[in-house]
Amino acid sequence: MSGSPRRVAVVLVDRANYGRLHPVMREIQGSPELELLTIVSGSMLLEKHGLAIRTVIADGFSVDAEAHIELAGSYPVTMAKSVGIAVLEFANVLNLLRPDVVLLIGDRFETLAAAIAAAYQNIPIAHIQGGEVSGSIDESARHAISKFAQFHFPSTRRSADYLVRMGERPEHVHMTGCPCGDVLLALDEGLPADVFEAGVGARIDPEQPYHLVIFHPVTTSYGRGEQQVERMLDAARALERQTVWLWPNIDAGADHISKVLRKAESRWAGGEWLRLVKGFSPEVFGRVLKRAALALGNSSSFVRDSSFLGTPVVLVGDRQQGREVGENVVPVPCETDAIVEAAKRQLAHGRYAPSQLYGAGDAAAQITEHLSNLEPYLQKRLAYPEELA
Repeated sequence: MSGSPRRVAVVLVDRANYGRLHPVMREIQGSPELELLTIVSGSMLLEKHGLAIRTVIADGFSVDAEAHIELAGSYPVTMAKSVGIAVLEFANVLNLLRPDVVLLIGDRFETLAAAIAAAYQNIPIAHIQGGEVSGSIDESARHAISKFAQFHFPSTRRSADYLVRMGERPEHVHMTGCPCGDVLLALDEGLPADVFEAGVGARIDPEQPYHLVIFHPVTTSYGRGEQQVERMLDAARALERQTVWLWPNIDAGADHISKVLRKAESRWAGGEWLRLVKGFSPEVFGRVLKRAALALGNSSSFVRDSSFLGTPVVLVGDRQQGREVGENVVPVPCETDAIVEAAKRQLAHGRYAPSQLYGAGDAAAQITEHLSNLEPYLQKRLAYPEELA
């Protein structure tokens, strides 16, 4: 590549999203052939979700644009309307920044909106984590983003194969692994003594065994979140160990889950086991997950991030149904007895050997190299191996 650096716009929509993108952003930032443009949006701009834009700035990244896109309410209708607002906001931002490539990750509805805004302005899209299978509306959003994207950086070999079978051009599908592994494999196990101070509820001693819980709404079973989280609470309490519980994301049904958690914290105020925390920076989250005796819930971080660390996981419900999982993950239905039984088996087993299912920890460098060398194109067509021969 010659001439001016290629301008790569990275779209950040939530804390977990940033945790997986920030090693790629570091590599882009250090590349003489690329120029990083950072767009911060979604729940990263909301105080109740920890205002994660401050972490981005503290990490040394310049924020080139903010896109305020989230409607309050956590209902299916507000989620759908937020997609429309997000298309408008991202269209404005991209029109002003005029990047050469937009880099997206994952399956969030906000990310889908960014893909639509880029595609209709003839800006090529590169997509990380395409080709994966899961539950919830995320399954549809992920594949829709892949169909808008010209370049693909899947995290597993199966995902790469699925993308080609979906009609993506094989020469533009590069299995790099998940960039979260770049951070996780480099982490030590040290935790600050005050790591859990920002939360509410029981005092947690980070030097003693603790459980980590994340339970997000399942959009395709909207209306059942309160019952599901009650079962999760009953199971977590029955395990009789100090527990760090992160608040849910912003998807439809989040307010239902949050209401149950607030009642639980009030009911057990002064108790010895439950602490609610908004979230952590990427490195701190990795250390918290690495040090946990058990991870319990339905977060995708308990699928991919945990595989690099060997943390025992009980994966609850169908939000991640169909995901590729390492030996450290035991899927169970959202039933209290099933969760407790699986948790006890996992605790008896202890830590697992790290897995390379989601890569070897060098994804960011690979993605950056491909971004430097790609030949941009716009018109997409279905491309199947027999037709390319």
